[in-house]
Amino acid sequence: MSMARPHLAILAALLCFLSCNGGAASDAVSDSCDAIRDFVDATFCASRLRSVPGAAAADRHGHLLMAADLAAASGASARDAAAAMAREAAAAAAAEGPGGSGDQAAAAAARDTLEACGMLYGSASVPALRLMRGYAAARSWGAARALLPLTGQAGIGCDAALAGAGTEAAAGRMAGANREFDQLSTMATALLNKVS
Repeated sequence: MSMARPHLAILAALLCFLSCNGGAASDAVSDSCDAIRDFVDATFCASRLRSVPGAAAADRHGHLLMAADLAAASGASARDAAAAMAREAAAAAAAEGPGGSGDQAAAAAARDTLEACGMLYGSASVPALRLMRGYAAARSWGAARALLPLTGQAGIGCDAALAGAGTEAAAGRMAGANREFDQLSTMATALLNKVS
């Protein structure tokens, strides 16, 4: 019986050590997200980062790189969605034919605005995020920061353009993609500001 007590004590100490150290590593994501909670919802941040393999073991610099990758992927997806919707709107406008109803004008406005959204994502924000990520990976903070004015423009610009064009249906369909991109690009920006 006396031999069992030291083994139990050692086992208890080992379990405490493993759970304490394992908890610290798994809290890296929470720590990064808590650091930027003034800019991004911490729950959103943690759920997105935890979807990336290796996030639990990464430091804040690693989380910045992951956030930039997530934002660029989200932007590419939004660009593709805008392009597909623009093609649908173009087909709807063509189906109306010349001298069609006001629906033709609305479809043409939706087409043009969605094409502009695709350009914002494909020509500005997504490439800027990819470049920013490369500079951040190399810890070239000045070059990474120089790209920040371009990184988040697509989601905000697309929302504004769709609202201004009066294309409620298209605006509704793009709202989720634009919001996801806005949050992810803000997350990458905020992490860049915390790391550098």
